[in-house]
Amino acid sequence: MTFPIDMSGYQPLQFSFAQTTLTDEQRNQLRTNISLVRDSLIFFTALANVKGLGGHTGGAFDIVPEVLITDGFMKGENGLFPVHFDEAGHRVAIQYLLAALNGRKSYNDLLHYREFGKGLYGHPERDEAAGVYFSSGRLGHLWSYVNGVAEADPEKIVVLFGSDGSQQEGDDAEAARYAVSRGLNVKLFIDDNDVTIAGHPSTYLPGFSVGKTLAGHGLTVCEVDGEDLDALFDRVRAALTGSGPAAVICKRKMAPGVPGIEGLPKGHDVIPVPYAIDYLESRGQAEAVSVLRKTDVAKEKIVYLGSSEETGKCRDDFGKIISELLDSMENLADKVLVIDSDLEGSCGLHHIRKNHPAVYVNGGIMERNNYSVAAGFGSESGRQGIFGTFSAFLEMVVSEITMARLNRANVLAHFSHIGVDDMADNTCHFGINAFFADNGLAEGDITRLYFPADALQLRAMLPLIFADQGLRFIFSTRSATPFILAENGAKLFGEGYRFEPGKDELIRSGTAGYIVSYGEMLYRCLDAVERLRQDGIEVGLINKSTLNVVDTEMLARAGASPFVLVVESQNLKTGLGSRYGTWLLENGFSPRYARLGTTREGQGGLGEQVGYQGCDPAAIRQKVEELL
Repeated sequence: MTFPIDMSGYQPLQFSFAQTTLTDEQRNQLRTNISLVRDSLIFFTALANVKGLGGHTGGAFDIVPEVLITDGFMKGENGLFPVHFDEAGHRVAIQYLLAALNGRKSYNDLLHYREFGKGLYGHPERDEAAGVYFSSGRLGHLWSYVNGVAEADPEKIVVLFGSDGSQQEGDDAEAARYAVSRGLNVKLFIDDNDVTIAGHPSTYLPGFSVGKTLAGHGLTVCEVDGEDLDALFDRVRAALTGSGPAAVICKRKMAPGVPGIEGLPKGHDVIPVPYAIDYLESRGQAEAVSVLRKTDVAKEKIVYLGSSEETGKCRDDFGKIISELLDSMENLADKVLVIDSDLEGSCGLHHIRKNHPAVYVNGGIMERNNYSVAAGFGSESGRQGIFGTFSAFLEMVVSEITMARLNRANVLAHFSHIGVDDMADNTCHFGINAFFADNGLAEGDITRLYFPADALQLRAMLPLIFADQGLRFIFSTRSATPFILAENGAKLFGEGYRFEPGKDELIRSGTAGYIVSYGEMLYRCLDAVERLRQDGIEVGLINKSTLNVVDTEMLARAGASPFVLVVESQNLKTGLGSRYGTWLLENGFSPRYARLGTTREGQGGLGEQVGYQGCDPAAIRQKVEELL
């Protein structure tokens, strides 16, 4: 397959600070360039969608005009730092396209956006040889970094592309104040499209204005219609030639001119393939349409021994189960407050919004604030704050967790997308440091970390811990997981099962040694155990669904065996494996000991990430054989 859009009409432009307007020739060429780039973005992000890899289309599509205008100034003037920094890392598709336009990638490389092992991850990861000059993806994190670049290169103008979503993060307020106080030559070009994942900022954050906020911090700010090329050129030039930090607020609808996603939250995500086909057909891109229609991706169905073919999604069921619990409560608004951080569909909180809107708040992209608000609401007995976001972002709220604990708060926090499974968004979105939440002092600590093995265990777990005091953390994966089966083939966590907080569960008994695991790695371990049993090796399996409490009874069972292997998708340096060996020694046990976990930066793709970390069933069996 070759890239189906003819890019020969794209001609790089060079602009000078001395010119105050676009020439007719430049304007016409800029329009051509914008059209080709936008058509290409629609195509190769939609192609990733055909392959089931997801992605993001609208944000990258939006910022093409300001990116190409600033690129023209980078090529025409020596005073600009030659990197298009972008704090909204999900717009990475335009970084890959820039790399192709500048000869660092081929256009054919773009056909592999988000695929495993191709280097075109869901967020930018610094690889200068491949034309990617920065890492980004956690909103609000890049502006301060760019301030540092400006400090190191004070003679250069440093450009940062932003968004009305990323500007909601508190980090950006600090970065703004710093840039102003230091008079840094940092220039922001912000796509103010009034769309984030879960809604419209003008609706859920009434009163918030990107322009007024930045002006209040002291930046020079102007607003412009982002689709008016002459006005945009004028504002970009004025920002670049002015002294000190400045921001150009580019007003537009999300994905302007793309039917089906224009102005809608769905434009943030990858464009649905039928919409992409309609758009590209209207643009005369028949070959691109043909590729989208003819691409067929074979989906391999993997069967895991000891687990059902049927799957469930804990991250979605969390909201369903909480909604059911709320159904039976009276005076809800006095007892519960549910705060989303613009990821309601990813954490299942949209079910609560639909069923119990009176207790639901779309708190915007402000994780630190939102966790602390949940803690403040839950600071009195009988009240419960509920919070949700991605597990990767737990690292952003560690200090808030500490203060919530010191304030004796009651918070039930759901962190979805834990681990590496199905994480095409790649390393910056890996949720691999869950144990950072268990950062309290041992004396009297009632913080609990829970990771159910499947949706049935979650259903058994939530009602029992819902009203508990203190901080409770529920973790779930992006991927669906099968149901764990008992040796008789029945669902282990189904009828008759009762969850006991703090108690580990014996999934299979064994004499050769024990594997200790939890969450989405349990069914992979069970497959390894069943296949080892077929070879006559009786390895046991323990499910540690309460991650941070020692179950002395099950610890003794494992410790008395010839070996213990801890398998998890958490960071090998911070996960359960880094603790469990200590627990064994402290309790007088010294079996052969090993651990598997995440040790490497990601390589994109979906299920391949687990195997790449050496945590798939084959790698687990190999490690067991080494321990025997």
